[in-house]
Amino acid sequence: MSGAKHKDMEWITVQRAMTKEGIKISFKENRQYIMAKDQYSATAHDNYMSMAIAIRDRVVERWILTQERYHKQKLKRVYYLSLEFLIGRLLGNNVLNLGIWDPSWQALQELGFDPEQMRDEETDAGLGNGGLGRLAACFLDSMATLGIPGYGYGIRYDYGIFNQRIENGFQVECPDEWLQLGNPWEFVRPEYAVRVRFYGHTRMYHDRNGKLRVEWYDTKDVLAEPYDMPVPGYKNDVVNTLRLWSARSPQEFDFEYFNDGDYERAVFNQVNSESISKVLYPNDMLIRGKELRLKQEYFFTAASISDILRRFKADHDDIRLFPKKNVIQLNDTHPALAIIELLRILIDDEDLDWDTAWQITTESFAYTNHTVMPEALEKWTVPMLQELLPRHVQLIFEINHRFLREVANRFPWDNSRLGRMSIIEESNPKQIRMAHLSIIGSHAVNGVSELHSQLLKDQLFKDFYELWPEKFQNKTNGITPRRWLRKANPSLSDLIIQKIGDGWVTRLDELEKLLPYAADRDFQRQWRQIKEENKKNLAAVIKASVGISVNPQAIFDVQVKRIHEYKRQLMLCLYTIAYYLKVKNNSRHDFLPRVFIFSGKAAPGYAMAKMIIKFITRTAEIINDDRGVRGLIKVVFLPNYRVSLAERIFPGSDLSEQISLAGTEASGTGCMKFMLNGALTIGTLDGANIEMKNAVGDENMFIFGLNAAQVQDIRGAGYNPLAYIQHSPALKEIVALLKANFFSPLEPGLFDPILRSLTKTDPYLVCADFDLYCAAQERVAEEYRDPELWTRKSIINTAKSGYFSSDRTIAEYARDIWDTSCTYCR
Repeated sequence: MSGAKHKDMEWITVQRAMTKEGIKISFKENRQYIMAKDQYSATAHDNYMSMAIAIRDRVVERWILTQERYHKQKLKRVYYLSLEFLIGRLLGNNVLNLGIWDPSWQALQELGFDPEQMRDEETDAGLGNGGLGRLAACFLDSMATLGIPGYGYGIRYDYGIFNQRIENGFQVECPDEWLQLGNPWEFVRPEYAVRVRFYGHTRMYHDRNGKLRVEWYDTKDVLAEPYDMPVPGYKNDVVNTLRLWSARSPQEFDFEYFNDGDYERAVFNQVNSESISKVLYPNDMLIRGKELRLKQEYFFTAASISDILRRFKADHDDIRLFPKKNVIQLNDTHPALAIIELLRILIDDEDLDWDTAWQITTESFAYTNHTVMPEALEKWTVPMLQELLPRHVQLIFEINHRFLREVANRFPWDNSRLGRMSIIEESNPKQIRMAHLSIIGSHAVNGVSELHSQLLKDQLFKDFYELWPEKFQNKTNGITPRRWLRKANPSLSDLIIQKIGDGWVTRLDELEKLLPYAADRDFQRQWRQIKEENKKNLAAVIKASVGISVNPQAIFDVQVKRIHEYKRQLMLCLYTIAYYLKVKNNSRHDFLPRVFIFSGKAAPGYAMAKMIIKFITRTAEIINDDRGVRGLIKVVFLPNYRVSLAERIFPGSDLSEQISLAGTEASGTGCMKFMLNGALTIGTLDGANIEMKNAVGDENMFIFGLNAAQVQDIRGAGYNPLAYIQHSPALKEIVALLKANFFSPLEPGLFDPILRSLTKTDPYLVCADFDLYCAAQERVAEEYRDPELWTRKSIINTAKSGYFSSDRTIAEYARDIWDTSCTYCR
């Protein structure tokens, strides 16, 4: 090798090195040659992009090697299909997982930058609405960390979940233009674009061999163009792939219309096609919104199935091997049409007989359910699906015919069972039950907490469990400790590492080694100091966001999650009012200072959820403006809840509000993030709260309220909320204030929907649980006054959170459902 070439190779080695100097060199090169800027002309975002690309290049090297290994070893692949991936910001996460945290930030500091400010330049990738999408992101992180050959498939929305502003106390939705300044983490792959068909007609005919065939013709097509994002595992050189599909027209520009002067029609196909991936969750209160949502679901599942088959065929000739080399996990029912799409291809394109095609299909799919409420189960009207996907409707009806014949043979003369289990709901118009399709078309079905999975078997899918008990499993959700403790709470992480080492980052149950230190006064002092600093940081976020000054010495009582009636943000709001009235009426009492913190978004079409936000913000105005209670109570609603904001909230929280009505929350993962960061939980026996209680012990949580069986009994007996209001002085006073328009004197009747809900229907039994909740809050106040007791319980909560790692969850999927290799599983 010549001297010049040798020097070039040395330069490339230094430039790509996982060192401070290598990162500095990469940063400067990127700023000059990719951003085409110098230190004077570069904006803050240019500098962020230069750093992100420097880190990305180091990820890409490992990405290519990982994919080469999967291909050469012909490993079984896991495909995770989800309409949401709430991945948040990636710079810090990728730096952490590459194992170059210190050299990266040292490089930035030596270049004159504040690492925290640079990380704030990154826009959250708002590709999800809440728990479903965040769970998917945690699962991808765990698959890579465990060495599982995994891929995520979703949609590259031009506009993610909306940005939320609060104007006059109301939620206002604004476009989330997360791609406006570019995304340094993605790579467009136009060579793998897939043609996705909609509409058209079908005709049956016999081929030259006399076999009955079906042709789907005269379709309107859309191109699905893939964008790939690397997903690095933690310090293991494994990098998996998240592939997101973007919609575009096969014919983006029509010259004939353009030449005729019809400029709008010239680009009509492009605009119409691209609307499919334009926005996350269009408002489905309107028919056009429903149709667009259905198009999104088929668009990404059809493209994904085509891509999976292409990758399989690159390594294998026999399509019958497909289930042995691939498993497709459906994250809820949004991707359920993938079952029909694979079946369609196997029958229509691969020329397989029905029985063989159906066996391959069912052996390839597994379904995760995420709801216990029947009204939340997804359904699509037959006429809409018939117009959009005529061939798929034919296949669904054939599946249903064969399935009901099997049920009738197993349970003869039970016609009501046939009606309950049918994929087709005999309503007007007829509807297709996507959950039923998912169960029938999958080899495994799982819930996401012990209670949830039991309720599926006992209530929601009881008939299916009686038919196929072997299909049903539980896989309690989990969270990645890399993002939610190591990255989000570095001070606490460093303290833990000083005491027990860093094995917990990938073996979270090693946190139990903290238990001997729970009563150690010196360790408690250090633990409290870190919590106080985190609370000061959160107080600064609150001040910068909404202009409210809060006391870090007060207890930070926090409820952050999607706004929904069953999650009962209303109950916490009512308690803030009750506490406020108590302070006003007992001025000499020694009250515990409290800061109540809310955050979350309501679906644009969900009127009651949006009214609850208005009620919270109005309550906050009244309390925060009352000088008589200043220093004792503050109420804060932080707008635009997102992953990066959550990373600042969890470390600074004292009390975690997990107060959904028992039997309504499938699992919940916010509860786990609070627990991991040392917050204590006040909650009902719902979702994962039950398993948290089993792990940490009753004495280290504040459990209250009805259990799921009691809720069922009360509803069955005819629930009357007024009876509970009459027996609760606090509720009675609040209801009287609502009736008197105390909270809206200038807008009488504004909160009548909330008043009617509380007094007439109270669908989620707020009134039934309210006094029990208040009593639990009294226990909270009593224990918080004892710093040593509270800190000991905080340490125990963190120490016992090991079960709630997404690594454990994914290892269980790999073992029990996917039957796939797991390099780093125990």
